[in-house]
Amino acid sequence: MYTELLANIAILVLSGFVGFAVISKVPNTLHTPLMSGTNAIHGIVVLGALVTLGNKQDPSILTQVILFVAVVFGTLNVIGGFVVTDRMLGMFKAKKDTGKKDSGTTAEKADI
Repeated sequence: MYTELLANIAILVLSGFVGFAVISKVPNTLHTPLMSGTNAIHGIVVLGALVTLGNKQDPSILTQVILFVAVVFGTLNVIGGFVVTDRMLGMFKAKKDTGKKDSGTTAEKADI
């Protein structure tokens, strides 16, 4: 039992280091597409947590709390990711015309 727990903890720590190393080397131009992809992955994680929460036979209160917190944090991560992605994509959109027309250049005004 302890060897499985130790192996799982080692995998968790190593995946954290690898994830940090990979993400820190991503250029800014690839940030938005990668974030959109990870939002989809986190959506699958939230769905998996919901299925696990629904399929447990007589779960303890601790298990229910941990699964509920996982669903809440996963959902917040997905929503936050989409908000940030939308904001970043909005930076690349063309500016809308405000409807105010310039009354002409100074040279045109002088001709009147």
